[in-house]
Amino acid sequence: MAQWTTVHMALETETLGVASAAGRASLAPNQSLRLRALVDQYFDFAWRSLRRLGVPEPSVDDAAQQLFVVLATKLDAVDPECERSFVFGTAVRIASDYRRALRLERERRSGDTGALSDPLPAPDELLDHKRARELLDRLLDALPMELRTVLILAEGEGMTMSEIAGLCEIPRGTVASRLRRARSSVLGMLEQIQARTHRTGESS
Repeated sequence: MAQWTTVHMALETETLGVASAAGRASLAPNQSLRLRALVDQYFDFAWRSLRRLGVPEPSVDDAAQQLFVVLATKLDAVDPECERSFVFGTAVRIASDYRRALRLERERRSGDTGALSDPLPAPDELLDHKRARELLDRLLDALPMELRTVLILAEGEGMTMSEIAGLCEIPRGTVASRLRRARSSVLGMLEQIQARTHRTGESS
């Protein structure tokens, strides 16, 4: 689970301040109090969102600190009624950057930018809970970000379509359509795995 001490320690040492042209300035007392309250309220949600959106687990704490640095720099512009939406939207952008960097690194290592890796694990990889978690990550990685986003909010956070629509600022019908497509894609990938498992069993 998330270790929220990293961001809180940054708050305590005033390293999570507002970046300025002159360097890094400390937050005003009222801003600092609000930021601390936002970290307390939204850190777990931000951590889960970043992880489910594709940030590797070893990097999630750094990504969470990056998210709250962004929040600190824009604190005065964030409407109190839109704080959760801002946190999630920032998580989506940060996770997209991480996934892009990971994709480029894989392409660099493979030496073939046109090669597409199979997002599905082999049947004999599905042996324990850890690999089941890896399977979920790989299934989610295979989804476009717009489908992944609504799926993790619906299935991971238990949000209604109306709540997702408000958070993502998209029509409810768009949420319903993306959720259907996301679930259909995941089921299709699971059926491929089951088919491969069946074929492996028959040949053994």
